[in-house]
Amino acid sequence: MTTDFLIFLYVVVLLVGLSAVALYSEMVRKRFEPTPSEDRIFRCRKCAFVYTDDPDADRSRCPQCGVTNESIQF
Repeated sequence: MTTDFLIFLYVVVLLVGLSAVALYSEMVRKRFEPTPSEDRIFRCRKCAFVYTDDPDADRSRCPQCGVTNESIQF
């Protein structure tokens, strides 16, 4: 075996190991990450309170002050 081949093999083994660790950590992160909610997000025009409501609600009443608000889009 030549020195060039040993260096190449060393680099390839390190890259494969690093890729395996990155893939494993990504799989673990996705498994334990919370799923996004389907609820709509509302922000009150009067008191600026941010709250959520059911996904089928177009308008919702603020639980803080009672003003009816429309959902906001991000």
